[in-house]
Amino acid sequence: MLFSSLFFLQIFLPVTYFVSALLKNKSNLFLLIASLFFYSWGEYHYVGVLIFSISINYLIGRFLSHSEGRDRIIVLTFGISSNLLILCYFKYAKFFIENLNLFLPDPIAVDNAPMPIGISFFTFQAISYIIDVYRRQIESERNPISLGLYIAFFPQLIAGPIVKFHDIAGQLNHRQITLSGTAYGIRRFIFGLSKKVILANELALVADSTFNTGGSVSSIAAWLGCIAYTLQIYFDFSGYSDMAIGLGRMFGFHFPENFNYPYLSCSIGEFWRRWHISLSSWFKEYLYIPLGGNKKGELCTQRNLFLVFLATRFWHGASWNFVFWGIYHGFFVMLEKMLEKYSFKRIRLLGSLYVALTVMIGWVLFRCETLKNAAVFIRAMFLPGEDDANLYFRWLTPYYAGIFMVSIFLCGPHQLLNRVKKYTCGERTYVFDLLFLPVLLTLCIIKLGASTYNPFIYFRF
Repeated sequence: MLFSSLFFLQIFLPVTYFVSALLKNKSNLFLLIASLFFYSWGEYHYVGVLIFSISINYLIGRFLSHSEGRDRIIVLTFGISSNLLILCYFKYAKFFIENLNLFLPDPIAVDNAPMPIGISFFTFQAISYIIDVYRRQIESERNPISLGLYIAFFPQLIAGPIVKFHDIAGQLNHRQITLSGTAYGIRRFIFGLSKKVILANELALVADSTFNTGGSVSSIAAWLGCIAYTLQIYFDFSGYSDMAIGLGRMFGFHFPENFNYPYLSCSIGEFWRRWHISLSSWFKEYLYIPLGGNKKGELCTQRNLFLVFLATRFWHGASWNFVFWGIYHGFFVMLEKMLEKYSFKRIRLLGSLYVALTVMIGWVLFRCETLKNAAVFIRAMFLPGEDDANLYFRWLTPYYAGIFMVSIFLCGPHQLLNRVKKYTCGERTYVFDLLFLPVLLTLCIIKLGASTYNPFIYFRF
């Protein structure tokens, strides 16, 4: 089920919210059932995988709480291996078999079954839970319903943010649905929905028209498509995170922020501290620091950074373009570490231009299905090719010029918007929201009623 679907907006969300408000702190079982229904709406074949993940991790957590010494290491190893095996089977088995078939005289048949949506997100949450229990940072959860709700809660089940158990353990059984929290949640949800429906979906039309040509486009069209995808993926993913955070607040949960204006960064390292913050934080806490972090010398630090970047990029998908995307970003992070004293911190404009160019080229590797297509597309960006005027003139209209301008403006802090609120409504900015938010929501519903199915980009991860 999509947040940006009329069924979710008009039926599922209102019913779930009001029943939860009536049940108050006894709503965990209802929310778990609602979350499983939410997942099974489009993934009924794989809801059993989610239930199995909840069950096995509950048992592993209980075993860890009652084991000592070497037994704890064995249980932890089994727990992490079980989760990774499930993830690898559904997400990476096809990739490994296809590459293995290149060296086999009799190729192995490949199963083309679709991957369960959001499997990377709920698997990483489960792994963080059992590691924290092993470290004795938290007590294992005795109530399987509470743990099930942590892993399967519908706002962040499919595309994050990745929530650590110790961050919301107290909220699972002691939270309140308040008027102020609901008001903030609705406001945040509408802004996220607007990012997706009004901006990302429109930018997707421009990006798809250029990338789906296989790279046989002019330089102008290639740059137009690249910029469109750069903006699309930000508003698509940050819009989902806004909606998830807003929905969580409506139900009494406080989820961590996932984006902090990443396109304003002046280094690639800073970019990844601002983009998908919950994933970067997860890998830092559960991979980078256990590997030694930056405490074992410069060479080990560079190795750890490279391994983490390779792992995080491979997390996004089983394809060589994701591997090279990780190597590409890892190279720049390592280079910045070595040349730290020559950074752009004093001249942020140059740093922002460097990050923009580097990240946009990286998004080409991310968006193209093969390395060959990516190479052709990047070549088209920098070398004159065939001039397909019809392709880019199709999108160089006042409407799409407005979409691009608004999108670029919203990539930074909304200082201008805050000034408009201040001068039109004074300190009572809620008056501005009461006038502005219904217009945005109405526009979103109109566009949703007229549009075709357009899932979030990060659903496939």
